[in-house]
Amino acid sequence: MICAIAGRELRSLFLSPLAWSILAVVQLIFAYMYLAQIDLFIQLQPRLPMLAGAPGMTEIIAVPLLGNAAMVLLLVVPLITMRLISDERRNQTLSLLFAAPISMTSIVVGKFLGVMTFLLLMLLMILMMPLALLLGGTLDFGMLAAASLGLLLLLASFAALGLFMSSLTAQPTIAAVSTFGVLLLLWILDWAGNNAGSGASAGPGNDVLAYLSILRHYEALLKGVFNSADLIYYLLFITAFLVLTVRRLDAERTQH
Repeated sequence: MICAIAGRELRSLFLSPLAWSILAVVQLIFAYMYLAQIDLFIQLQPRLPMLAGAPGMTEIIAVPLLGNAAMVLLLVVPLITMRLISDERRNQTLSLLFAAPISMTSIVVGKFLGVMTFLLLMLLMILMMPLALLLGGTLDFGMLAAASLGLLLLLASFAALGLFMSSLTAQPTIAAVSTFGVLLLLWILDWAGNNAGSGASAGPGNDVLAYLSILRHYEALLKGVFNSADLIYYLLFITAFLVLTVRRLDAERTQH
């Protein structure tokens, strides 16, 4: 049943002009960023042999591309998740889901997997760019794998939060804006943690801000540093918002 809901959600995404528009625009943006990093690598290449421990194509091209992808997808994912449940409520089809002999957990997980399949396709399209570098050079597959895993976990976190925000309203626009607002807050937490941590007043409170930052954990994976604490953070984040979504819909179902 979960697979059926995921497939239905994925089909509805691909039937929407918005999804195709997002894919096209995002690929154009990433293609420009990719070519800009290649141009930078060509400019630096004559000086790289003279540097001890000089960075390679992975550090100069692939990692910055995936790092910039997080910023772009921070804006994009709320547009994809905003309709997941709010459209059901606005079109008055949510009551049909409530009446179906399936659990709210199956519905939420199915919708989450459907949107994650779409985001995974987007991630694979992004990864095709750095992988094309293998035609003329070598890549650090360990660093690329860690950065790719980090971006996947980041996208899953965005999607889980967006799904929860979509369950709170019947207006997709409100769901998108609120999702972006919370994600931006987590981004600002990262800045606050960095600024406060560099001053004389650094303390446990700043450590908490740094840990709560969704991007701080991604930055570690971008550097090729795989820490189980970062993995646990993202898994807890995703699970927490999926559970909140299930509880929100279960509470609404009992009222019908």
